[in-house]
Amino acid sequence: MTIALWRRLLAEFLGTALLVTAVVGSGIMATTLSPNDVGLQLLENSVATAFALGALILIFGPVSGAHFNPVVSAADWFLGRRAGTGLTGRDLGGYVAAQVAGAIAGSVLANLMFDLAAVDFSAKDRAAGHLWLGEVVATTGLILLIFALARSGRAAVAPAAVGAYIGAAYWFTSSTSFANPAVTIGRAFTDTFAGIAPTSVPGFVIAQLVGLAVGIGLLATLYPDAGKAADQVVVPADDRDPALDHRP
Repeated sequence: MTIALWRRLLAEFLGTALLVTAVVGSGIMATTLSPNDVGLQLLENSVATAFALGALILIFGPVSGAHFNPVVSAADWFLGRRAGTGLTGRDLGGYVAAQVAGAIAGSVLANLMFDLAAVDFSAKDRAAGHLWLGEVVATTGLILLIFALARSGRAAVAPAAVGAYIGAAYWFTSSTSFANPAVTIGRAFTDTFAGIAPTSVPGFVIAQLVGLAVGIGLLATLYPDAGKAADQVVVPADDRDPALDHRP
């Protein structure tokens, strides 16, 4: 028994949209308030993103698990298959579609809030090997963190832990830690501080998928039973909801 799929997809759409709104909006505000200091702009952007992500996990986690990220959803599906836990194939397709649509909507919303064109594709080129390596590292670490928390029964601290990791990874990775294919696609729709040129998106997404594979491989080695905890990723969904249906 689980929460109705349409409600989980709505939570994933809204959560991903608001996450991208926070990333893009805080980037626009940072460049407005600190126009001559790129380091301060990145600090402002990373702090706002980290806090927003933690808050959004708290809001939407009890409904959908607050994945907001196709690689997290894909890992949840892959690792949970043998144990009969986590997302089904149908769930995974719906989650990814909702996350990508939400990410695009989030960029549009941020653009409109700051009186910019609703859609203005980014001209910021981010195509380089060292940036792709940064995405592999960032995505691998995120997958390891989320499933290690779930497997050890500490999913309740995921809002703080995941927010802190992403905030830190802004600074210790060369790519500023997108670590999320949906967010990467969404950020192509804004020509602002957080933008990424559409031509740079495929390289980032491929690097993130490599990070997913590396993360799953390390989890299989370090935590062979990680799949049993797939229902606890990122935050355990509340199965006491009154509108229940059978998992397909």
